[in-house]
Amino acid sequence: MSFASLGLIDPLLRNLQKLNYQTPTPVQVKAIPAVLGGQDVMAAAQTGTGKTAGFALPLLQRLVQHGPAVSSNRARVLVLVPTRELAEQVLQSFIDYGEGLDLRFLAAYGGVSINPQMMALRKGVDVLVATPGRLLDLNSQNAVQFDRVQTLVLDEADRMLDLGFARELNAVFAALPAKRQTLLFSATFSDEIRAMAASILRDPVNISVSPPNATASNIKQWVVTVDKRNKPELFMHLVAENKWEHALVFVKTRNGVDYLAAMLDEAGYSVDTIHGDKPQPARLRALERFKTGEAHMLVATDVAARGLDIDDLPLVINVDLPIVAQDYVHRIGRTGRAGASGVAVSLVCADEAPQLAAIEALIRQTLVRREEPGFEAEHRVPQTSATGEIVKKPKKPKKPKVPQVTPGAAPVPGKKSRPQDGENKRKPVAQQDTGLSGVNPFSVKKPRSKSGNKPAAVAGKPAGGRGKR
Repeated sequence: MSFASLGLIDPLLRNLQKLNYQTPTPVQVKAIPAVLGGQDVMAAAQTGTGKTAGFALPLLQRLVQHGPAVSSNRARVLVLVPTRELAEQVLQSFIDYGEGLDLRFLAAYGGVSINPQMMALRKGVDVLVATPGRLLDLNSQNAVQFDRVQTLVLDEADRMLDLGFARELNAVFAALPAKRQTLLFSATFSDEIRAMAASILRDPVNISVSPPNATASNIKQWVVTVDKRNKPELFMHLVAENKWEHALVFVKTRNGVDYLAAMLDEAGYSVDTIHGDKPQPARLRALERFKTGEAHMLVATDVAARGLDIDDLPLVINVDLPIVAQDYVHRIGRTGRAGASGVAVSLVCADEAPQLAAIEALIRQTLVRREEPGFEAEHRVPQTSATGEIVKKPKKPKKPKVPQVTPGAAPVPGKKSRPQDGENKRKPVAQQDTGLSGVNPFSVKKPRSKSGNKPAAVAGKPAGGRGKR
């Protein structure tokens, strides 16, 4: 099977040859003819299998064949994506595949000034790649109209719903022409996405080139059980012990990202970060530094789970498991791309057993567990299975019984007696585990009077009231 046999035109074939694309992937073999034929498509395939080319190549050909018809403040193809990084990646794919074609492309997303995007739209574009929020902002300012849209593409639509874009998506659907081509491409399809697809697709071609939500077989996966408070130290230990020099590291919170990055920097690693609080230009610079090897480690939240196309990435480390199980598939899909091998390691604590069970049910396999000497978990992680069930919950340790001691009686050898009335009773100091942010300083309550309402009296001063001047 060749790209020429799929009916692609010569300019596209020449560009593919320049990009060293030899043969189409399974998803491209099935999707390209369907899109060229104007059919609606719902395609599921593992991350890194060429989904973007599966819709970009045939859409470019349809645009060329229909001739130049760009109008001011309008687009002919609209591609919706969940993140800024994915918008940039999809835009670059259209630019690479469409080199030499007389077509205009634009990416529009938040985090940057809207004015340059509005200026670019004045001349009209053939392909507009956008995040839902920024797209509606442009529409509300009359910078873009939807009446000329011929094809709508939803790329990673499940992630858009996870990020809370359901209302924005419905607003876009309502504004688009009823007569259009609609394409859904993703590595995972949740029940919510399937319900949405049923309302917007017309007799779609269903394409599935791998088991739903499966992970690539060339990615070696395992988990290391550990107590939550020990995750940062275990992470640094594993990096040093295994001599890991190039890895994408996922953490749940922005504070966690900064905390780990500081630890790596102090240990001498070149590190950069990506999270939602970082301006888009800084995020793009961080990604570029990581791609070129200038930064050894990239620590990120789930904004980097999709849209990062990194060649030869050997390792993904999940310091925290994702809340949404599908994001695990996308996270580890950053490695093992285009047939290369990869490794995915996850640090799991007892609190994350439900997430682990959901992930194993999604990928239909039970992940291998390991323990690192010196970091064995005191709070055992319950056993899970590929059915999504927590097989066995660890038993809580029984509290030791305190022996009853008769006043005046001699204490029992080897056992501590309970303090009697009038003796000093010491209370343990409260201590809070904050995970990656470390342990908070001790908090000590102020002494209170027996009434419990006012501070106890200090020698020489009244316990309450202002006293005499």
